[in-house]
Amino acid sequence: MEWANLDLLRADDEVKFVLKDRADYEYARDVLSRHALAAKVSAILFSPVHGVLDSRTLSEWVLADRLPVRVQLQLHKYIWEPGTRGV
Repeated sequence: MEWANLDLLRADDEVKFVLKDRADYEYARDVLSRHALAAKVSAILFSPVHGVLDSRTLSEWVLADRLPVRVQLQLHKYIWEPGTRGV
């Protein structure tokens, strides 16, 4: 993580966190809060690592904490075989 990049964010930017477990989620949640990202960018995306973190579980955490984020699935993993490269 290049922390200095947070100072370069603009209102039309999006920030994406790819999360594999509860520890990743809590870290992302803390970064979101500590750096007031919701006020700096147009969207914050939380994406579960396909086949590792259940999307429903992640969604429940987000709802419970009332985070201003969107849960985004890695659609290419559902459209093509998960190991397919270049899509």
